[in-house]
Amino acid sequence: MGKVKIIECPRDAMQGIKSHFIDTDLKAEYINMLLKVGFDTIDFGSFVSPTAIPQMRDTAEVLSKLDLSKTESKLLAIVANVRGANDASQFEEINYLGYPFSISENFQMRNTGKTIVQSIQTLDALLSIADKTDKEVVAYLSMGFGNPYGDPWNVDIVSDWTEKLSNMGVKILSLSDTVGVADGKTISYLFSHLIPQYPSIEFGAHLHTTPTTWFEKVDAAFKAGCNRFDGAIKGYGGCPMAKDDLTGNMPTEKLLSYFTEQKVKTNIKPLTFESAYNTALKVFM
Repeated sequence: MGKVKIIECPRDAMQGIKSHFIDTDLKAEYINMLLKVGFDTIDFGSFVSPTAIPQMRDTAEVLSKLDLSKTESKLLAIVANVRGANDASQFEEINYLGYPFSISENFQMRNTGKTIVQSIQTLDALLSIADKTDKEVVAYLSMGFGNPYGDPWNVDIVSDWTEKLSNMGVKILSLSDTVGVADGKTISYLFSHLIPQYPSIEFGAHLHTTPTTWFEKVDAAFKAGCNRFDGAIKGYGGCPMAKDDLTGNMPTEKLLSYFTEQKVKTNIKPLTFESAYNTALKVFM
């Protein structure tokens, strides 16, 4: 069978920790370990307000401590505005600028303090910055599989926004199950319809899940043609706005077990992953 890309998201796992600040050297040690595993991309940090996300205030310092000499993994940094994009784009080591765009007005305001109209303007500016600095934008379509905030949602709305973002020049679009509301049927429908319709876009799945629903979600996305999956070791992190405390990021180890069973290549080195897994237990203890 084919090959899938696994994107590891330590930034997503770390940013929600408010009880203590994870030491910069420990963050770098962990990410350096992840760089050896064989992940396609590491979502390693963010250039956002330190007031909003204090845990990520040392992203530039962490980056300075990373050893990129023997890795094929690419680096992704999340940005929420033009200032963040300009800051991130100064670093040659960063390949991707990740931008969370929500089709929910309520969630966009909660997440970035912007209306959807303002967010589209920001995304347009980010695409321009990325083009000038040899980066690529990864747009996250949050609330891509449902909306618990009362805003209108259906698959046609998702399709309409995909069309708009495609016309703007987005080449990588990750549909995000931001609060864990997706089911297999919806995931399957969206990917199976959007992927053939937009061959110039690389679609990804940023799935949040409970311990009992991960298989249904991964299976639906993969069998509908998705070959790009975000994960976080042990499912650490996830959206703090999810209604279920058991909802977290998609556990990377579950992704790997699924694709091993499906006999799908991932480039992941099993023993190195085990070392990174053990390091994660120390980082998130």
